[in-house]
This record gives sequence, structure tokens and C-alpha cells, in this order.
Amino acid sequence: MLAIFLKTLPFFLLIGTGWLAGRLRAFPPEATAWLTRFVFYFALSAMLFRFSATLDLAALFDLRFAAAYVAGSTVVWALVFAVSRGKGTPVVEAAMLAHTGMTGNTGFLGVPMLVVLLGPPAIGPVLMVLALDLVVFSTLITLIIAAARHGRLGPGTVLPVIRGIVANPMIVSMLAGLAWSALRLPMPAPAAEFLSLLGAAATPGALFAIGASLAHRPMRRPVPALALSFAKLVAHPAAVGLAAILLAVDPVAAGVMVAAAALPVAGNVYILAHHFGVAQERVSAAILISTAISIATVPYVIHLIPKG
Repeated sequence: MLAIFLKTLPFFLLIGTGWLAGRLRAFPPEATAWLTRFVFYFALSAMLFRFSATLDLAALFDLRFAAAYVAGSTVVWALVFAVSRGKGTPVVEAAMLAHTGMTGNTGFLGVPMLVVLLGPPAIGPVLMVLALDLVVFSTLITLIIAAARHGRLGPGTVLPVIRGIVANPMIVSMLAGLAWSALRLPMPAPAAEFLSLLGAAATPGALFAIGASLAHRPMRRPVPALALSFAKLVAHPAAVGLAAILLAVDPVAAGVMVAAAALPVAGNVYILAHHFGVAQERVSAAILISTAISIATVPYVIHLIPKG
């Protein structure tokens, strides 16, 4: 356990460094926004393309894996939604809180950290989790909010969602990498070196950006945020782990799935909450609290994986 904690500690120290820089105003919000854009559009995309180009579609997509992750995540989503509605929370807010309770920081934290900690076999499963979060659950929350506010779903609602998915650089880079692999195209040495250099900036850049963005988030509504953090850090990995057992998912892939589900709440959930003007304080606090607590919980989950 101590050895795994020490391996994960540098990743969280990078987040802490970004947080300290943000709190001291050595890294203002404008700089955080531009660093996040660099990581999102360039560094992380290069990393995802390089990883995907080494896979084939069969290695990325496993029906049992996808079914287990979607089933376990949906159970947590439905549980948080039901509890929120039981407290009288409006449908739109309950849906956003449910989305918060099962959407992990797979892109900025999971891909860089889990591939390093769990090795090359983690690449396919962690990219699958990322794709399912982006395609299935981000689409779900957007459609639910649109339907609740407008009373129906039409082309004017669905088409922007589809365009957003197609234009997402993480989706584009993964699809481009898989296409490159499927065509069995050789990777020229300069291109491979370019992708390696640019992709190497993704890990420190993403982690520093996570920390800096947390420094600028308001810390209000801590009690609901603690409940959401419990759903994300405990209930979510437990649910997908149980689903993986029931569906007999490959143990190595299942371990990566559980580790990915144990990640803290994703920062892009706040972007959605801010865009729709829904539950912003609770989502912001959940990101901050879950990230802080995950310093202890993520190493523990990774420690449990080899034990089955």
C-alpha cells in the first residue's frame, strides 16, 4: 500500500503545485484557461493519438467491458438522481448532480496516471472508459437538460450535441489513431518523436491545470459535495466492479475499469454546470473535495486490484 501511495504521490503533488500557484496568484485564471486549452487541444490529443495508433479496434472495444461500465455507472447515476429528487431537487439539478456522482477525471488524470501506474495493458481499457464517458453520459446529461427545459427533443437540440461529440479533440484523436492502426500505416520516426514530445507535456500540464483550476473554484455547499464525493470515490468503483464480476469481464481490464471509476469528479462537469447554470456551487465543491480525498482513496483502490 505504501509503495503504491508513493507512486501516486508525484501526480497529486503536481496538482498541489498548480493549486498553490493559483492560490498565490502566480498563475491567474486566464493562464489556467490557456494552459487547459493547450493540454486539451494539443498535448493530450497527441498522447491519445499515439496510444490509439498502437491498438486495434478489438483491443479498444469489448462489449462486456462496455456493458459493465455503463451498467455500473447508470446504477450510481440513478441512485444519486433518485436521492436528489427525493429531497425535492428539480429534475435538471438532480440530473447534473447524478452526472457529477459518476463522471471521473479520466482524460486529464486517468490517462496519464493509470497508464504509468498500471502499464501498457491499461491503455485500451482507460481509453474505453474515456470514450464511454464522453459519448454516452455527456450526451445523456445534455439531452436530459434540454428536454426538461424545452419540453421536447428535436433536431435543434440533438444536432448540436452530435456536433460537440464529433468535434471533441479527445474523440477525434482516438478515432484518428485507431484509423491509423487499422490501415497499418507506418509511423515515420520524426512523427513518432513529435507525438512523444508533445504528448509528454500532457501529464504535467494536465495535472498542473487541474490544481490551478481548483484554486479558483468557490468552496461552498460542502455537505452535498461530500455526499457526491462518496458516490464518486466509493459507490462508483464498487458498482462497476460488481458489474464487471457479474459479466465476467477480463480481470486486468476490470481492474483498470475500477481504478478509472475511483478517480475524482472531472473538471469538465463544472464546465457543463456553468454552461447550463445548474448546481454550480455543489459541482465545484465536489470537484475540490473529491480530488483532495482521492489522494488517499485512489492508491487504496489500486492496491486492492491485484487482490481481485
